This record gives sequence, C-alpha cells and structure tokens, in this order.
Amino acid sequence: MMITLTQAEARKRLVTPEEMVSCPVAFVDCRLPGSHLKQNYSFIGPGVTQSASQVVNIPEPHSFNIGAAAMPKGVTNNLHLHFTAEVFLIHEGSWKFRWGAAGEHEAVFSAPTILTIPTWIFRGFTNVSPNETDGWVFTVLGGDNTGGIIWHPSVLEAAQETGLYLGRDNKLIDTEAGAPTPERDQLMPAISAEEMARLPQYTPQQMAQYAVTGEQRAWSSRALLDSCLPGHGGRLAPVIGYGVNQDRTSITPIVRPHGFSVEWASLENDHQWGNHCCDQTQVIMVFKGELEVTFNRGGEAVTLRAPEKSVVSIPAHSWRHYRAINGDCEFTLTSAGDERTKIWWDDAILTAAQEQGWCVDPDGWIAPWHLLPVTARRAGAALAHYPT
Repeated sequence: MMITLTQAEARKRLVTPEEMVSCPVAFVDCRLPGSHLKQNYSFIGPGVTQSASQVVNIPEPHSFNIGAAAMPKGVTNNLHLHFTAEVFLIHEGSWKFRWGAAGEHEAVFSAPTILTIPTWIFRGFTNVSPNETDGWVFTVLGGDNTGGIIWHPSVLEAAQETGLYLGRDNKLIDTEAGAPTPERDQLMPAISAEEMARLPQYTPQQMAQYAVTGEQRAWSSRALLDSCLPGHGGRLAPVIGYGVNQDRTSITPIVRPHGFSVEWASLENDHQWGNHCCDQTQVIMVFKGELEVTFNRGGEAVTLRAPEKSVVSIPAHSWRHYRAINGDCEFTLTSAGDERTKIWWDDAILTAAQEQGWCVDPDGWIAPWHLLPVTARRAGAALAHYPT
C-alpha cells in the first residue's frame, strides 16, 4: 500500500545534529576512569541503552536500531558482548577496536570505514585520533529488540565501586542517586570464565574481512537504472548485504546475514537519484555534504534538507527522490532485511531510461534494452513498475 507523507510527518523522520540528545549515563561503565566522558545517542529505537533517561528521537520500529557514540580522544568503551549485529560506521576520527575474552586482539580503523563485529564476542573501542576530537561513530544494531548486552565481569566489578550496579532487567541501579544497594540475586549474573572460553575466536586477519575502509569501497556508476539520465548519476558501493544495487556485476564484500543491508551512495552537486519506491524501511545517514529528500510525487511533494550527520527515516512504500545540494554528497543507506531490496521506478524514469537504451531484466538487474526479447522486457517491466 502506497504511503503519502505530509510535511509534518516527513519532518518527524529527520534528525538533524541539533536535535541529537546524548546520554552520559547510558551504561554501567560510565563512571569508570577513562570512560566517564562517553556520550551515547539513540536516534531510531533505544539500542542497548541501560538508562531510563536515554532520549530516543524516533521510537517507531524499523527492524534495526540506529545510534551513535562520541567520546574524546583517549576515552574507552569497555568490553561487552552483543547478541544481534553491531555495525560501526565511522564518520569522524580513528578508533582502536579490541575483541576477545580479554580484549587481546586489536585493530585501528579510521573514517569512513564501516566495520561489523560478529555476535557473541567481547568488544570495546577507544578514540585514538591523532587530533583532539570527540570523534563520531554511527551504529546499526540488528532487530527491534536487541536483548541488551553482556558486560565483561571485570567491568561489572569495577562499576560497583562507583555505585553503579546492573539489575537482572538490564537496567542501571545507582546507589549514589539514592537507590539501595541491591542483593546479589537482584543483579545480572556475570559470565563465567568457562563460558567465556567457549565463545568464538577471531584473529585480526579474520576480522579484517568484516571491515570496508574508504579506499576499499567499490563504487558502481551503473547501480541505479536512472544513472544513465542527464542530471542523475548516483553511485553505490555495497558493504553489507545486497541493498538496492541493480548492477549485476557488483560484489558485496560482507554477505553474512545481519537482518539489514548497508551500502554507500554518492551524488555530485545538483545531481539526483530520481523518483523511486522500495519495499523495505530504509535509513539514510549523511556523511558528507547536504542531501535534499523529497517524498511523494507531483503536487503532493514535500521536501526536507538533511545536513551532514543527519539521520533520515524512509518508510517502505513511499515515493522519494534525493538531490545533492551545496556540493557533492555521500551518505549510507540501511535497508531492512537480508534479501535484495525491491526498487520500483516512476514511469517517467522507466520511459527515459528505455530511450537511452536501458531497462530492467527479469531478475531485476540493469540490462541493454535491445538485447532482451519481448518476453524478457515484459517480465522486467513488471518488476520495475510499482504493483497495482
């Protein structure tokens, strides 16, 4: 069913940098020396926050959570374990990631690397930027309900010395704020050494396969059907999963199921990604420049301007198009689901692309129109048109 957004409804789906509210007490380690300056953000869904005071900009379920972390140079996020996917999209700074039962493995990644750390292993990270900066790392977490996290036993023990305990409901108990000291049976049990020894192991060489640096991005200028049209020309670079990419020659670096896909998109100044519609909820994170997002078509069109670091929620079955304004623009697109995201094009784009000699084949890939028999053209057109 097609969705039409009013201007007010569209505006509620945009989170600009000025509207992002951090929580300095989101986790049990927030008072530990070297970790007390962490800032946690929850833009879409609560993520894994353990604080009742965490502000969530867009609580609507998306099948994944979007957040961010910022912390000054030298500050650390301590060892913890996730049950669902955790993907880091580094927007600013250099970060040392540690993993393993004691954080014995490590690697440094810098913007604009995208890194996914496998589930059920301990991980932590530190801002090691060469310059003084709070840095900025967007995160995507799998599922609407992540189930929380498991902290390393050493973190829980040290946190108790600061008056912070973690209850069985995964919520903070703050004795400095007046809460009574909890009994042992009220606390989240710590994972045992024997259980930690049975957790998966990843060498640095193996972990490198779960990262795509800025230099490793494989851009395709033929990933979108409308890229052949004057004034369009969007490019995509796959990272995790398949997304909306329509270039059959593109190779996705990370195919392990996450419950969502992540891909890079770029537009030159004043170029656009034309009117289209997708079958899955999507989220844009603007990494460079400013993006104009227009929902609906014709006289019902409503427009937003998303500056750098903005987050935009795009509902499934809504018409939209994007345009780079005030310079070139790079952004990431996260789509729900592990399968290829269906993309339907406006009739005017389908007609114009055919005039340029291009169409969609029966498998959803861009193909030369003149090579397809009539039966294949019909099958491809049925995929490319929004179903009625």
